Amino acid sequence: MRITKAFLQSLLQPIIGIDEVGRGCLAGPVYAAAVIFKSEKDVKTYFDSKTIQEAQRQKLASSVLRYHHAEIGVASVEEVDQVNIRQATFLAMRRAVEVLMQKNNLKTATLLIDGRDTLPDFGHCPQLAVISGDEKVRVISAASLVAKVARDQFMTQLSEQFGHYGFDQHKGYGTKYHREQIQKHGPTQWHRKTFAGVKEFVQN
Repeated sequence: MRITKAFLQSLLQPIIGIDEVGRGCLAGPVYAAAVIFKSEKDVKTYFDSKTIQEAQRQKLASSVLRYHHAEIGVASVEEVDQVNIRQATFLAMRRAVEVLMQKNNLKTATLLIDGRDTLPDFGHCPQLAVISGDEKVRVISAASLVAKVARDQFMTQLSEQFGHYGFDQHKGYGTKYHREQIQKHGPTQWHRKTFAGVKEFVQN
């Protein structure tokens, strides 16, 4: 689907862009962000967070938070293990959207969500899942920036307590070094105990 400016203008306003980060990690919570543009300020500078270096990503995320409406939702490691990663991602997204709508006194809005899934049981808002939406739709790109920077900051803080795991470097993803440290030291409370690469080393 080609997402044009005319198409976006035809949707029920306002439009909320939604993206998540951390779905494929072995450690750490799932973060999601929901964004509404207040104006055209800096909008053309927002790109998919995965394609931007860290310093630039932080600068752009700060711009989103300064000039637009943005909220973050989090699903904990415990929730990931309890309900599975897909449902935990929905939880994080729902939390971000609900706070954003509440703070802006919105009864409804159009949700544009990165990926293949829309939010279940959220029928009061029209929704559209956009594959590679963080590359195609600026408001989703903005959400990706905010979520990525917030989660990276959290994982960097965790590295101060669990330095040998290298959370500040890989942010919880399953790098060779990270997997070796799990095998050597065992999982922390921040590791997802139901994930392959972690569950094999959980002490029963």
